Amino acid sequence: MSTPSLDDLDRQLIDILAHDARVSNRKIAADLGVTEGTVRGRIKRLQQEKLIAFTAITSLGLEDSAKLAIIGVQAEFNRLSEIAARIADLPHVNAVMIAMGRFNIMVVCMFRELDRLYELASDQILAIDGVHHVESSIAVKTVKYNSRVVRIAEADRIADNGD
Repeated sequence: MSTPSLDDLDRQLIDILAHDARVSNRKIAADLGVTEGTVRGRIKRLQQEKLIAFTAITSLGLEDSAKLAIIGVQAEFNRLSEIAARIADLPHVNAVMIAMGRFNIMVVCMFRELDRLYELASDQILAIDGVHHVESSIAVKTVKYNSRVVRIAEADRIADNGD
């Protein structure tokens, strides 16, 4: 995957939207000294390139919300990219990162039932050729979650809404 090419205007626009995604294109244009059409076009391009998205973020602490799970994966080092891509294609997986440390792949998912987490970790991820060990951790209490950093949501709900 190539690194996206962003200029200073793109970066300023992203910074403004990261602080308040509800700000009007007219206000952004005035603040940046460009036309409203330029702002509208830049936002559209950034969305099409999947560099930004607009969404409402719910708290991980809601009583009926799904629970966050992190699955650590130990996989063959020379096949990390291939194995990570296979894991990323699995339903219910929200994020996959190649990492350094005890686990060389980290998987983030949301679930409502432990059975679903078990199936994902043991029946699907562990079954991938080249995966040697998986270990799941479940968030039982969220002390801090900065929703401006990343949106974590249930993959089922995202798929059902067509996002």
